[in-house]
Amino acid sequence: MHEMSIMQSVFDAAFEALEKAGETRITEISLTVGEQTDIQEIPLNFAFEALKQNTPARNATLKMTMLTTRSHCNDCAAEFDHDRFSTLCPSCGSIDITMLTGRELRIDGMEADSEPFKEVAEESDPYASMIEEARADAAAILKEA
Repeated sequence: MHEMSIMQSVFDAAFEALEKAGETRITEISLTVGEQTDIQEIPLNFAFEALKQNTPARNATLKMTMLTTRSHCNDCAAEFDHDRFSTLCPSCGSIDITMLTGRELRIDGMEADSEPFKEVAEESDPYASMIEEARADAAAILKEA
């Protein structure tokens, strides 16, 4: 599950930006992910939830924009959406295309502030222990890699 290491890299960058900004907590992280990256939305959300625990992002939300693949035909100038395997221009049949979107993986923004955290009792979250176990498993996997 490469989404775990990708999200760890996102958090590393976010925590560095948080420190430079002099803020204490992250409230939202916004990402754009292209379908050509093979990054799946559900595992990335799971990684976000698992890795944010006990960090300055523990109460943060993840806003994700998933982009379809869009290309430009260099022969007839058509622009079209397509899946990863259908790369022929639907207008003229050309294979001479330039991909416009679909390979993105970027942090679009982060919201942060210096408000104190409002702690939530662990017993009110039935998934807290499962998330903590997944986080420990992910940390072990990352150490092995």
